[in-house]
Amino acid sequence: MKVYLRSLIVLAISACIAMPPAHAWNSIGHMAVAYVAWQQMSPELRARTLVLLEKNPDYNKWLSYIPAGTSNDDRNLYIFMMAATWPDEIKAQGSGYNLDGDSPPHSSEATNNTGYTDKYMHKYWHFVNTPFSTDGTKLPAIPTPNAQTQIAAFRQVLASDASDDLKSYDLVWIMHLVGDVHQPLHCATRITASSPRGDGGGNSVKLTNQPGDLHGYWDNLLGVGDTKDYQVAVTAAKQLPAAGATASDGNEADWVQESFQLAQPHVYIEPIGAALGPYTADATYETNAHLLAQQRVVLAGARLANLLQSLK
Repeated sequence: MKVYLRSLIVLAISACIAMPPAHAWNSIGHMAVAYVAWQQMSPELRARTLVLLEKNPDYNKWLSYIPAGTSNDDRNLYIFMMAATWPDEIKAQGSGYNLDGDSPPHSSEATNNTGYTDKYMHKYWHFVNTPFSTDGTKLPAIPTPNAQTQIAAFRQVLASDASDDLKSYDLVWIMHLVGDVHQPLHCATRITASSPRGDGGGNSVKLTNQPGDLHGYWDNLLGVGDTKDYQVAVTAAKQLPAAGATASDGNEADWVQESFQLAQPHVYIEPIGAALGPYTADATYETNAHLLAQQRVVLAGARLANLLQSLK
């Protein structure tokens, strides 16, 4: 019996490790959001954020990615960009952070905001599972905490007299989450009779296109790469359109609702069907998806810059 139980435990752990992480934009998308924000930030605000980012445990790793001889201005930009990937980086195996699921636990760590001493991944902070149904299946409640509740909590700290240690932690999280909630599949989950708990923001919808699922496909629309590939993000960011008038909207609930409303007519459309696939995204779908992704990334960057104006 003991051997059997140990085998079950090993299998459960192996399954958790093998599960792909649910990101929003990948590293390229998040760094492009930060690039856009940086262009709109004052020299004083840039300097303040860099003081805080020096307290991040990965700061020296980010520096190691930047070649010797890089100008101070470019180095500061690249550090800011790379910092936006940190909440995804801690989800990697061996990061030293405790594996948790996509559902908030019924315990105090769900809403902890204690800074870098907190060793939970908080995967459920990255999205808002706003449900919709195409077949009349009953809709579940939206789990909390989520990306929307955490943006509100973190921006309150950044505008307060809290310690710089805590503000550093909240800064990297808010840089990341503002990008997250502008990815439509981080604010919507499709409920059907066959998937009454939802499709995980498209994670369960299989595609023949890389990386094999609808969510990952949208994550990669601005390009593929890791944190050290910041130059790929610079190139992508320089091709973005203007943000538009709605960039001045500072309400995170509005950002979530926008993404939710965009998901249904722009993501879950032909050739994406009503089941879990597999489907093949054709050239027309790809073109339209890439255009929408660009619009959402540049809007996220402009809104992030506006949000950070309250940083003390």
